[in-house]
Amino acid sequence: MTCCSLLFRRKRSTELDEEVSDIQNVNLYTYKELQIATEGFSPANKIGQGGFGPVYKGKLRNDTLAAMKVLSADSRQGVREFLTEIKVITSIEHENLVKLYGCCAEGKHRILVYEYLENNSLAQTLLGGSHSSIQFSWHSRRNICIGVARGLVFLHEEVKPQIIHRDIKASNILLDKNLQPKISDFGLAKLIPPNLTHISTHVAGTAGYLAPEYAIRHQVTRKSDVYSFGILLLEIVSGRSNTNRRLPVEEQYLVTRAWNLYETGELEKLVDALLVGDFNVEEACRFCKVGLLCAQDSPKLRPSMSTVLDMLLGETDVNDQYMEKPGLLFDFDDDHDPGKQKMKAEVENTSFFGGSGKQDVSTSSETVTSYGAMTFTSIYDRTN
Repeated sequence: MTCCSLLFRRKRSTELDEEVSDIQNVNLYTYKELQIATEGFSPANKIGQGGFGPVYKGKLRNDTLAAMKVLSADSRQGVREFLTEIKVITSIEHENLVKLYGCCAEGKHRILVYEYLENNSLAQTLLGGSHSSIQFSWHSRRNICIGVARGLVFLHEEVKPQIIHRDIKASNILLDKNLQPKISDFGLAKLIPPNLTHISTHVAGTAGYLAPEYAIRHQVTRKSDVYSFGILLLEIVSGRSNTNRRLPVEEQYLVTRAWNLYETGELEKLVDALLVGDFNVEEACRFCKVGLLCAQDSPKLRPSMSTVLDMLLGETDVNDQYMEKPGLLFDFDDDHDPGKQKMKAEVENTSFFGGSGKQDVSTSSETVTSYGAMTFTSIYDRTN
């Protein structure tokens, strides 16, 4: 390492320490404290792994269990996400948002300390198949859907400035001992001023949950989160992930299957077979329709999260809502060639390419967390 690069790293680390210390209402832990809490970050205490880095279970000095999310030393985008997450989550509190206890910003160490949630994430429990012993009844699934919706209503409509999460997905929905959901991972979150319709930014997120206008035009709005929630809603009802290449071609994509069943009036067939018929058919079909409404390719046609919540609760009739065929991400190929790490997209007969394409505001460049060749299409040509 050259002398200049070493000095740059030290300067950057000092600036980061100062930024963290300036943030209000956050506890600062020493690295030694967290090392003791996790028994030296023992592999036995490792409970997760993400793009940010590993996550460990630990016990703080007051005997409180916590989850320590450790920024990987070789993570390029992690420092910005680290600061974003602290700034966003320390300023808000809601029963359906994960609680941040504090952080460690000591030397090269960057660690976020969260409340420990006993039942991990939806990705590992509900969608993890035989790896989980949890039995998700229809009542539990209903409560999880409504809880996540309440959390997003809070972010989108109740806090100022409003917050776009940008990475709503099964692995970012954590469950407590009573299977109550909490939205986690605010590293990609954006604050949106009330006078803007959208923010233009480089794409970051997870394939399968990305809204078309975001993946293609780099325009993120609250409706981008609504799209992701729609996909998540269908996953919770069906008990399967949004893409499964091991299934027959006509069933590989969850949105495709949901739309086909909607057209034939057989949406109840989408419900997880593990429920063996023990569910409210009318309610389950309503939830599926809400998911399809959220997944429409035109942001203008997607409902707000408060309307989504009302429909889930049965306070607004989902059948009164106009619905078009949803947009579909149907291909994603990893490409590790640095020269080709770009989002590529093709759209057929979709509505979000209308308009001038002018951008209201540009934000600083961000590292894309999901690379690949991506193709969006409507499930059917609208001219038919």
